[in-house]
Formats: sequence, structure tokens, C-alpha cells
Amino acid sequence: MREHRGVFITFEGIDGSGKTTQLQALHRTLTGAGLEVLLVREPGGTMIGEKIRELLLDKENTGMTSETELLLYEAARSQIVREVIRPALDSGKIVICDRFYDSSAAYQGYGRGLPLGDVSALNRFATGGLEPDLTFLLDISARDAALRMSGRDSLEDRLEIEGIGFMEAVREGYLTMAEKNGRFFCLDARLPALELEREIEHKFWEVLRK
Repeated sequence: MREHRGVFITFEGIDGSGKTTQLQALHRTLTGAGLEVLLVREPGGTMIGEKIRELLLDKENTGMTSETELLLYEAARSQIVREVIRPALDSGKIVICDRFYDSSAAYQGYGRGLPLGDVSALNRFATGGLEPDLTFLLDISARDAALRMSGRDSLEDRLEIEGIGFMEAVREGYLTMAEKNGRFFCLDARLPALELEREIEHKFWEVLRK
């Protein structure tokens, strides 16, 4: 569904893929070009969403079921779509989102093993049918991503400690979705950051011209 006048860009990838670095680079480039750009993240981006984010990523919440996890993500998503993303798109802004509903399909569907049909139905309900115009997928093996993250100063969150097997299942889920959906633009996350920036910027302008 695409009724808005703005452009909706999402970035996806397993933890440690470098997607946040790349979306911030695109944000700087576009704002530098004089475009109106809003940068948001999932889960979060609203007062309610940030509280849900704390629940989801808190390592103390080891008893959280996969179903609860999915429903919390969808609740935060519903809030940010209606409170932030949809109004920004309707006003003609470019919205860049750090994760969107593809993350739920990858993490809770392919990773946790929840039925993909149920995940898809909840995604549609939470978003009101809103779909990204373009999704950048930063692809990297779970092992390479783990090596990258081992040098981080920040503490791991509840999902980051799931292990290599879980993350590889999530990665395979992303790649499966990318093969089936033309809005995905898959990049090798092992490439130098500047090269990735150039590829992402080129693809963005290509989509914008259409």
C-alpha cells in the first residue's frame, strides 16, 4: 500500500551488520542535499515505544515467550506508524527507519520459529498496510557479525546474546525474503563503509527518480 507522498526507506540486517552506520550516513547525505528527512528506529521512536523497547531488550526478561516478544514489537510498531511515520510521509518527508516489519519476520518468524503467516498478519494489522518503498539489507554471516560486535564497548541486549545459530537463522530468513521481494536491495556488509555508502546513495536516487 502506497498512498503517501513521501518516501519510506528501511534498513535491515542482523545485529552487527553495520546497518545503523549506513542509514546515518544516508541521512547526513540527504539532509546535506536540502531534503526533509526523518530518522527513526524500531522498536522505539515514541514515548510508548521506548518503554516497550526497554522491556524487549532487557536481559533480565529471560522468561519472555516468543509470542509475547512478537506482540510487543507489533505494539511499538503500531504506535510509531500512526504517531510518527505516517504523518511524516503524508507531509512529503523522506523517512528512514532502522528496522521495520521485516525484522519481525526474520527474528520472530525465521529465528524463533513462529508461523510466518501469523507474523505477516500481525505486521499488516500493526502498520495499517504501510509498506517501505525501498529496503536496504546489509548481509553478513552471523560469525563475522559476532566478531565485529566483540569489539563493542556497549553491553549486549537480550537478542544479541542468542548466539550464532539463532542469528544465522535470522540471516537466512532475510535472504529468503529478499529473493522474493523486489523492494529489497541486498549489499555485502563486509565491503568498505565508503563503498557501501556510494551504493546505497546511488540506489536511493534511482528509486526517487521513479
